Amino acid sequence: MKVVLFCGGLGTRIREYKEGVPKPMIPLGQQPILHHVMQYYSDYGHQDFVLCLGYKANVIKDFFLNLRPQSFADCVVSAGGRQVEYLGDIPTDWRIALIDTGIWRKIGERLWAVREMVETEDMFLANYSDGLCDVDLDDMVRRFKASDKLACFLAVRPPLTYHLADIAEDGRVVEFRTSDRSDIWINGGYFLFRREIFDYMREGEELVLEPFERLIRDDKLMAYKHEGFWRSMDTLRDWQALEEMVERGEMPWKRHTIAPAASKRLELALP
Repeated sequence: MKVVLFCGGLGTRIREYKEGVPKPMIPLGQQPILHHVMQYYSDYGHQDFVLCLGYKANVIKDFFLNLRPQSFADCVVSAGGRQVEYLGDIPTDWRIALIDTGIWRKIGERLWAVREMVETEDMFLANYSDGLCDVDLDDMVRRFKASDKLACFLAVRPPLTYHLADIAEDGRVVEFRTSDRSDIWINGGYFLFRREIFDYMREGEELVLEPFERLIRDDKLMAYKHEGFWRSMDTLRDWQALEEMVERGEMPWKRHTIAPAASKRLELALP
């Protein structure tokens, strides 16, 4: 299935990382978070991407137009650089549509702007491109296909460090509990849509507001609850937490680990 990734936001809450770097291009380890998200989908066999660009679109375009996987992948170089043997993840031949959908646009407007690229698909995937998780995507797709719904989103526990208070009308405290013991779920940003989603959208609307309200009224929206790993890179603190995980080699969003014996050689044509 095609994967629509929303890559055009200003990322104001993480702007302190580095001015002028779009959030999808902020690196985790040796790769930008956008690449981690795309690799997650690729591991499940979805390698046809539509990137909705906006803020600093040229930076993301330059990355893919000048992509040299050996610059961030472990490799062995021989024959004067003409032969490259990759160690670890084998680079994949992705198909990537780079579409500038404007800077001052909501997520719904970005999806509406690329509707012609996905409206012939029976189903397609979508994501904010700044969150990572270990959800079983095959199972999520299977359950959605078996339903009569038109849209599905990943429901996750909010990453709250606060204790939630259950307070009675008279002010009496009934209970204190952590967020994982509450019945609070939030939108995790991993979406599945049937092409009829565009019948519920109007130009200029936010995706999870008016269109989702129409879906709810028609009983056409479902949630896939996920209790496993999920983290969105909204702030500098989120980036630091994810970066520390990568440094420790803890990347639950990676479905496959390719052993060095499964490395791949590429012959590079040099002048």
